[in-house]
Amino acid sequence: MRLDTAAIKRGCRNSEIAEFRHLCRAELDRFRDAAKVAGPMIVGCTQEAPLFADAMEGRSERTEFVNIRETAGWSLEGRQAGPKMAGLLAAASEPVPAYPFVTLSSEGVILIYGRDDVAVEAGQLLADHLDVTVMITRPAQIAPPATTSFPIVKGTIRNAKGHLGAFELVIDDYAAARPSSREALLFEAPRNGLTSRCDLILDLSGGMPLFPAHDLREGYLRVDPADPPAMLRAVLKARDLVGSFDKPKYVNFTPELCVHSRSKLTGCHRCLDLCPTGAITPDGDHVKINAEVCAGCGQCAAACPTGAATYALPPADALLHKLRAMLLSYHAAGGTNAVVLFHDSQHGTALIDALARHGDGLPASVLPLAVNEVTQVGLEAVVASFAYGAAGIRFLLRAKPRHDVAGLFKTIAMADAIISGLGFAGLGFAGLGLKGLGLKGLGLKGLGFAGRRVEAIETDDPDALGKTLWSIEPAPTVEHPATFRSVGKRRELLRLALHELHRLAPSPVDVIALPEGAPLGAISVNVEGCTLCLSCVSACPTGALRDDPERPVLKFVEDACVQCGLCQSTCPEKVITLKPQIDFRAARAPATIIKEEEPALCIRCNKPFGVKSTIEKIAAKLEGRHWMYPAGDKRLDTVRMCADCRVITMSEQQFDPFAGVPQRAAPRTTDDYLRERETKN
Repeated sequence: MRLDTAAIKRGCRNSEIAEFRHLCRAELDRFRDAAKVAGPMIVGCTQEAPLFADAMEGRSERTEFVNIRETAGWSLEGRQAGPKMAGLLAAASEPVPAYPFVTLSSEGVILIYGRDDVAVEAGQLLADHLDVTVMITRPAQIAPPATTSFPIVKGTIRNAKGHLGAFELVIDDYAAARPSSREALLFEAPRNGLTSRCDLILDLSGGMPLFPAHDLREGYLRVDPADPPAMLRAVLKARDLVGSFDKPKYVNFTPELCVHSRSKLTGCHRCLDLCPTGAITPDGDHVKINAEVCAGCGQCAAACPTGAATYALPPADALLHKLRAMLLSYHAAGGTNAVVLFHDSQHGTALIDALARHGDGLPASVLPLAVNEVTQVGLEAVVASFAYGAAGIRFLLRAKPRHDVAGLFKTIAMADAIISGLGFAGLGFAGLGLKGLGLKGLGLKGLGFAGRRVEAIETDDPDALGKTLWSIEPAPTVEHPATFRSVGKRRELLRLALHELHRLAPSPVDVIALPEGAPLGAISVNVEGCTLCLSCVSACPTGALRDDPERPVLKFVEDACVQCGLCQSTCPEKVITLKPQIDFRAARAPATIIKEEEPALCIRCNKPFGVKSTIEKIAAKLEGRHWMYPAGDKRLDTVRMCADCRVITMSEQQFDPFAGVPQRAAPRTTDDYLRERETKN
């Protein structure tokens, strides 16, 4: 592997760069000497990280290991990979904030749910390690064990919830085995609706999974009972799931920022639609996130319009810092046409390693960036990447994702609208087609994928990955990349990134239409049907809709609108519709007046108390049509008074609201019926 130290020094100007030939063996003493120097240290090797860790002798300073061999040096373009190495080293220099944990505890109580002798065999393998119960659904001929070392029952799981250490099951057709069973197990009379609790579930039933996105449910192991090796692996894994386990708390949630609902009317439900595990549920006006069930896909945080849900591995601003460091260092080292490849460690890293060892490696212009989950990447990261000088972005996904990735494809659709709208076009990318992009369900069938800047690559084949990446043609980028560095919530980051990209765009426009569900936009109001009841103002959680205490007026601030839809749900006249878009002038624009009318002044005290047109409509409908307001009666004047004057006037006139009520017929009693019977007789 050739090291272009000069390029790396150009990209990492504030760092001291040292080059070695055999650091992990012949030059290990030089590493020990370097480890004694104060300050953070980055080692361009991950293969020998354990050896280096042992050689650091209690070093307390931050040390990072980054792979520049499989990701850069081992490639057909390895000689040109100096700028990429600089970018990867710079990204590793950015610190990652600590994240919180939740603790899951298991005492080893396991339910093995099966359909035949395979479940009993699994129970025998685990009986010496765990507290085993075997449940057979719709049992056939199962021979009774010679020694009852664990209970065998029958039953069907109707409902399941929970997680490692805290599963709760509702079971129908439950029955215990009779100890007198001879040739085959016989069972007692069945019962329905029983509740069972356990720490682990080994599902060998071969039926439908008990949980959505079952691969992501901690403590739930499901395998095909006809696959003995898979069953054995599951048994070995279950045996180790005893004790306390720290699980990352992937998402931080601030209920006060949530715009799910108000007054029992639903507004935003993006996270509820996207969560693959069911960890998010409504909780009054907000939602709640079960950290024990959350699998960390991050789609809720990427889609949340207000920042109520934020990802923690790492936070959005920390991810932008890595992108900034990587792309600016790559550009400073002389790199061009950078394509950011977002991938996860479990799937993507393995493909990249295989491509480097057995194929052509990655192109020198493709900069891989590992994240916990590819679906955690939000629109702010995509927009910021282009502002920092990226020519394209690729998301590396499994051919068959472990969970729905609809949220990511919505992000891709929004990014494509923004990038195309600002004039970044005419690229000639070789795409994977509609099926490969996963955009079939987004109504984008008419788009040609040859010129898309942002795409998803769905493959488990390193050769297919390499073919796609090597077919990317150079594309124009911003001449002078943005250098902004910001901290805060996703919405603030997105606003700043959009501003910078608009400033650098080749063909900037003021307004770009976005796909449905975008977190930015305006509203459209049918002014003729609006009565200025201002229900929408009361429901708006962000202050995008505003009133004026001095006069009947409805104002709108587009920069504050998150497209939650609460105004649309609340409006009694149904005259409000959402209009997803980006108006780059909105951040500096004052509140716009949607509708304004003359106020209704109290005819007694002259105080404004309502909308004049509405009061006159009410008066016209009541006069002569309601028994309380006969035509020509002065009583109708009370409708044109404020609440205080109305009460005073009623008191002065000694108005009896029941005076004009028609007399009702006297209620019939038992005596009336008896009297009628006697009369007839």
